[in-house]
Formats: sequence, C-alpha cells, structure tokens
Amino acid sequence: MADSLSPTWVFFTVSLLTYIRKNIHPLILNSAQKSHFSTQSKQPQHQNLRQWNKTISHLIRNGQLIHARQVFDEMPQRSVVTWNSMISGYIRRREIAMARKMFDEMPERDIVSWNLIISGYVLCKGTRHIEEGRWLFDRMPVRDLVSWNTMISGYARNGRMEHAMCLFREMPERNVVSWNAVITGFLQNGDVLSAIEVFERMPMRDSASLSTLISGLIRNGKLDEAADFLDKSGKMGDFGYVVDAYNTLIAGYGQNGRVDEARRLFDQIPLRLNREIEEDREVEKNGGNQRFERNIISWNSMIMCYVKAGDIFSARQVFNEMPERDSFSWNTMISGYVHVSDVEQAASLFCEMPEPDACSWNSMILVYAQHGEVEIARDFFDRMPQKSLISWNSMIAGYEQNGDYEGAIKLFSQMQMVGERPDRHTLSSILSACAGLVGLYQGRQIHQCVVKTVTADTPINNSLITMYSRCGNIVDARSVFDEMKAQRDVVSWNAMIGGYAQHGFAEKALEQFREMKRMMVQPTHITFVSVLNACTHAGLVAEGQKQFDSMASEFGIPPRVEHFASLVDIIGRRGNLKDAMELIEGMPVVPDTAVWGALLGACRVHNDMDLARIAAEALMRIEPESSAPYVLLYNMYADAGRWVDAMDVRMRMDRNGIRKQPGYSWVELHNNVHVFVAGDRSHPQADEIHALIENSNRVIKDLISNQYLLIFDEEGK
Repeated sequence: MADSLSPTWVFFTVSLLTYIRKNIHPLILNSAQKSHFSTQSKQPQHQNLRQWNKTISHLIRNGQLIHARQVFDEMPQRSVVTWNSMISGYIRRREIAMARKMFDEMPERDIVSWNLIISGYVLCKGTRHIEEGRWLFDRMPVRDLVSWNTMISGYARNGRMEHAMCLFREMPERNVVSWNAVITGFLQNGDVLSAIEVFERMPMRDSASLSTLISGLIRNGKLDEAADFLDKSGKMGDFGYVVDAYNTLIAGYGQNGRVDEARRLFDQIPLRLNREIEEDREVEKNGGNQRFERNIISWNSMIMCYVKAGDIFSARQVFNEMPERDSFSWNTMISGYVHVSDVEQAASLFCEMPEPDACSWNSMILVYAQHGEVEIARDFFDRMPQKSLISWNSMIAGYEQNGDYEGAIKLFSQMQMVGERPDRHTLSSILSACAGLVGLYQGRQIHQCVVKTVTADTPINNSLITMYSRCGNIVDARSVFDEMKAQRDVVSWNAMIGGYAQHGFAEKALEQFREMKRMMVQPTHITFVSVLNACTHAGLVAEGQKQFDSMASEFGIPPRVEHFASLVDIIGRRGNLKDAMELIEGMPVVPDTAVWGALLGACRVHNDMDLARIAAEALMRIEPESSAPYVLLYNMYADAGRWVDAMDVRMRMDRNGIRKQPGYSWVELHNNVHVFVAGDRSHPQADEIHALIENSNRVIKDLISNQYLLIFDEEGK
C-alpha cells in the first residue's frame, strides 16, 4: 500500500479532480464571479458536441492523447469543456508547454481552465515553473479554494515553505485540504515539529489529516513516534475515520520489515459481519459516522506486508479470508507470485480474477518473459484489451532480455506507429537490443530519438556508451562518456573500459581504469572483468596478475569464476600451461566452461595434448551437448597425425549423439543484417554471392601467381 504513504499531494489532486468533475458543466457563479467571467460559455446543448467531448475524455483517460488531439482538431465546434479536457490531458503527460499553448489559444476560459494550468506548472519541479504558476495565479480574475490550495501545495513540493505559509495566512477562507497541504509541506521538508504544531491547531480534520501526519512521520524515519501518536489519537476518540491512519501505519511497518507488528495492529481493527457492514452503510447514507472497522485497504495493506516480506503463503491466507476484494487485492497477490517466480499460481489467479486490468495483464507478461516464454508473454500482450506504456515496455524488455533483439526492435516500431510515446525505460531496452544485434544504424536512430524525446540521464547515457562500444564505434562511445561529466557512475566507467578492452585497445582500457581510480570511483567485479580481458588481449601477464591480486587486497572484491577464467587465459596464452592448471586446481570456486575453455584454447595454441584432453573432458562433463570440445580435440589430434585418437573422438561424438553446430557470420548492409551459415545457400542472392567469391578467388590466385613469377624472374637475373 505505497499509496497510503505517499505525500498528501495525492489528497490535493483528488480534491482538484473532484472539483473539475463538479464544475465541468457550467459554473454556478455568484454575481461577483459572473462579472469577471462574462465571456464564459454556456453548457453546450448540441448532442453532437457532448458526444465529441465524451470521446476526447475517454481517449485521454486511456492514454491516447495523440488520438484525442486528432479528434479535437476535427471538431467543427468546441466548448470550454473541450479545451479543458485537452489541457488536462497534456498536464497528465507532463507536457506543460503544449498545455500552456492551448490555454493561451482558448477563446474563453473559466476558473477550471486557470486552476488546471496552474496545477500543471506546480506539478513540475523547479523555480521557473513554480514562478510561472504564481504569475498566472496573481492574474486570475477570481480565485477559489482550489486555486489557493494549488499554489500552497506547489510551494510545499518545491521546499519553499515560507511562501506557502505566506499564502496560507492570506487565504480569505481555508478548508481541511489547505491545512493538510501545509502539514504535508512541513513533513516533506523534514520539519516534523512544525507539522505537529499545525496539526494540533487545525479547527477541522478529516480522514486524510491523521493519515497525512502518520505517513509523514514514517517517511521521516519516526515509525515508533507515529505509532505512539496514533495510539494517543485513537484513545482521544476524535477520529471516526482513524482506520485510515491504522492502514497507513500497517503499510509503514511492512515497508520496514516489521510484519509481526503490522499483523498485531491489523488484528486490533474490528472485523464486522456482512450484515453489520450493510447496516453501517445504511447509517452512513443517513448522515451517520463510519464505525471503526477493517476496510478493504486494511486487508490489502496486510497482504502487501506479507508479499514484501516474501511470505506468499501468509499473504494468500489473508487474501482467502477477505470478505470482498478489489483489483488491488488480486494484483497484489498476482505480483507476489510473480516475485517468487510461481508462474502456475500467478496464471491461476489471473484466470480467476473477475475483471483483469492493465496491471494484471502486465504482471503476466512480466512473469512469462522472465521465464523465457516470450511467445506466451506476447500472446498476453496481443490479447490485452487496452495497452499502456508499461505493457509496451514489459514486452520490449522481455524480447531484449531473452535475446530476441529483432523482436524488440520490431515491437518498438509498432509502438511508434500507434502513437505511444517511449520513455527512458523503452529507449534503454531498445539501445540494449541494438547493442545485442550490433546494429549501429538502428542505434544511431535511437540516439536521435533520445535527443528528441527525453533528457538523457545516466542510465540512458550508459546504454548509449554500451551500444556504441559493442558496435565498434569507440569514438562516439567516448564522446557520450565525455559529455556526461559529473553524471558518470561506476557503470559509465565500466562500459567505457569494457569497450576499449573488447576492441583491443588494452592500453587505453588500463589508462581509463587508472583515471577511474584517480577520480575515487570504487570499481566493481565487472570493472576487473574488463581490465583482465584487456590484459589478455595484450598478453600482459604481469599486469594481469597484478590487477587480479589487487581485487581483494586493495578493493576487497573476492575474485569470481569469470576473473579466474581471464587469468587462466592470460597465463595460458603465454605458454605457462602448468601454471594455468595449478591455478585451476587451487580455485576456491568450481571451474566453469569459460575456465576450461580458456585452458583448452591455450593448449590448442601451444600443442599440449595431455592438458588439452583433461580440459576437453571437463568441458564434456559440464556441457555434454556441446560439440566445441570434441571438435577442438579432434583437430588437435588430426594436426599432430594421431589419427587413432582423432577417430576415437569422432566415435565418441557419434555415440553421444553430438552434432557439430555450423558456424555463421553476419554483415550489416543498407540497414539490413545478412546472416551466413556454413554450407547454407538459402540467402536470396546466394548464387551471385558465390559467383563473386569464386571470381575474387581467381583474382587472388592470379595475383599470387604473378608475384611468384616476379620473384622467379628477379632470382633468375
């Protein structure tokens, strides 16, 4: 129940939305207001206009802002309601420039228009935006409580409590939202004492007031103080809606891992029978007060506590005991099963759910993608009644994480075609896909999309460095790295060092590592993988051993199996095969395919048959279906003329049903990746390609022959 701990900005937003719903029809203004809003349009009576407005509102609610704008542009007639709907849509997407443009173009405005645009500015953090909101606020013809509360909340969100309190004191009248906004502001800025002082001065309180204080205390690390304050307030009996504060504290306990205390608090809330609940509802309809009893948020909070703690069994018990459930209840349980990778239970609950929403569908996409079942995840994606940006991101990330880079890029293209705007998560996944596909052209296109769509942050820039490095464009990778400056983190340095190491620039990789240490950036185990690889490619045995030893001695990083594999490779390439074998035998971790593969490769170079057989046998045990160790060992025996041993390896392959995997290569030409497999002639231009190769071979042979003739003539002379 993260919402119950969110800032009271939520309560202000709800208040604003409620205001808009109530006032979206013609405002009932007093005589003073009417004098200022003399140009206000009347409620459109034409049925077609109402239908147009409904269509726009529906599209905006479902995140289809581009389509809503198309409908807006096609409308033969518009009302102030139409304009307000579009402004609210742009504000919801944080496109404040477009919202302001529409506000400025409005032929007439009402108070809702002013409140909407001001709320858009105060939602954006930063001095420039809040000052622009204040400039508009000062020029409003008439202000209402929503106007004042919007500005107070805006100042509070930006940490300018002196301005918020100045407006608070100037307000001609205040409501409970005003007081809650001030309390929230103090709590957001860490001033707990002032928040409590304002709370105690409140002439009126609602269910949000106590919850606001409790959640603020929790956010400021005062969980026990929040519990004491709730206990004191509950004994005073001032709050008929104290259950909301109980729910907030339950969520607070859950976030801090204190599940037993959360359960004790949950059990203190009375549970009423369905008959009593219906009676209470009748009392409330007649103006009575709500009883102190568990509501659906109480149950959901307790389920969330167990899910966060990984106790999915207890969470399911609470879920099964619930007298009624909402979509949050179902989604929390489904996401709990997703978190523990229980695909079967997640799918079972999804099928039982009365009306799965976008969150439910997204959870199913996520869990199947995590388990490598991308086709099933795509089936859920395609069957979704309404896709959100999270849906697109989940599916694209699923393709990328499972190595289907082309699938990720194709889906990204579809996403753009339907008008869904990518965010940082989308672009990061697509950049990773371009890196995996080694598609420099696509990567550059995505880079342009980044420039036009978002302000590149550290993760995006790191993805760009990785993409350019893997595509062999070290210059552009370094350009992005240099532009980051203070934004760089350890991932940035690792990506740059790894790029240099991957493409054979060993000295530059080591120099970059030295610069990283001078900048006091703490390396990770990934850093040393790249550093050791650089030493491997350059044959720097002493440097590699030195860097390997410094991991634990200087930085306290215990070597992992991949570091041992690099060190074995470094030692083995220089022909020190016995030292490499001794290193393997003394490893504190079990050698994997990379370790034995490095030794086998070194044995192949230095023609050590005995150690090669040991390494190959180890690889056969680890990966019994791989043909690589068989083929390498066969070739070594064949090169040495040991045909009996070579045939023995071939017979073992046949007995074990091992088939050699054909080699393949690819080349990017005219924005397309062409894959070539050994012995395969399925390429549509195969005949032309082979004819060109044969012609090239003839030219090469002729050149060689002519060179020999020249040498012979020179020697003859």
